[in-house]
Amino acid sequence: MPDPRFFKKSDSKTLQQLAEIGGATLGQGADANLAIQDVAPLDMAGADDLSFFDNAKYKDQFKATNAGACFVSPKAAEFAPAGCALLISDHPYKSYALVAQAFYPEETPAGNVSEQASVDPSAKIGEGTSIEPFAVIGAGVEIGAGCRIEAGAVIESNVKIGAHCRIGSNATISHAVIGDYVRLYSGVRVGQDGFGFAIDPKGHVKVPQLGRVVIEDHVEVGANTCIDRGAGPDTVIGQGTWIDNLVQIGHNVKIGRGCVIVAQVGISGSTVIEDYVSLAGQVGIAGHLTIGRGAQVGAQAGVMRNIPPGEVQHGSPAMPIKQAMRQVAALNRLINKDK
Repeated sequence: MPDPRFFKKSDSKTLQQLAEIGGATLGQGADANLAIQDVAPLDMAGADDLSFFDNAKYKDQFKATNAGACFVSPKAAEFAPAGCALLISDHPYKSYALVAQAFYPEETPAGNVSEQASVDPSAKIGEGTSIEPFAVIGAGVEIGAGCRIEAGAVIESNVKIGAHCRIGSNATISHAVIGDYVRLYSGVRVGQDGFGFAIDPKGHVKVPQLGRVVIEDHVEVGANTCIDRGAGPDTVIGQGTWIDNLVQIGHNVKIGRGCVIVAQVGISGSTVIEDYVSLAGQVGIAGHLTIGRGAQVGAQAGVMRNIPPGEVQHGSPAMPIKQAMRQVAALNRLINKDK
């Protein structure tokens, strides 16, 4: 259960309130006035808790749960144990997420600027924005309303940050324009030089990186991820994209809307990732490629060619997943041929 030292819970809520928050309908016989105190996993929930069932792998846990209420899909309702009130949703996990947010809302920034922070007099700080100790805000910086700049963050000259953003501890930002409701977690690096140089036996010659990083609204960037600024054109992260920890995004990369990029992915310079692409952990993508809208790339794949829209690829070098699975099967047959 959530540790109250770290997570502050709101008041109890009725089933009717939770159904409205989660976009669900009450199941047959559910008491709309039943008070729910908290959220919990199926195997830990008690009579005052709300849980969810959205994966057949956990059917046995659902059948045995002691939860007082549970979000379920219409098809899964038949597996519910006696006494568990049902909230019927086409997307139980999403419904649960919305309710969990309601029980554990993020703290609103207090609007305090620490005396131990360094804020240039020319910076413009929006109403209600908090700046924690040892943060550094450079000349000409603009930060919107309701932001939280955590301890040790460095925002260099002329960076623009929209409203209701959260900049994690020890993050650094330069040469960037950032939209509203953006979250950069601890240790993120945005806007540093791209890896651009002319190779020369006498010593490599640096190419000035003259672009920016543009991060659109509702983007999340995980801890210790690095996003290089463009060499001339900008590096762009599209609206609603979520990036995990320890991702490297090279100069001039264009990432579309609603993408999901998992930990340790590396995207080389000038590659275009179109809208709603999913890149699993440790995918490596060569430069100057296009990954088409809605494509999915499996973990540890090495992408060396363009990927058409909607295609699922896997392997190294990456290839359509059916072809990759046939190759694995053929290799297994060769290995086991003489056994």
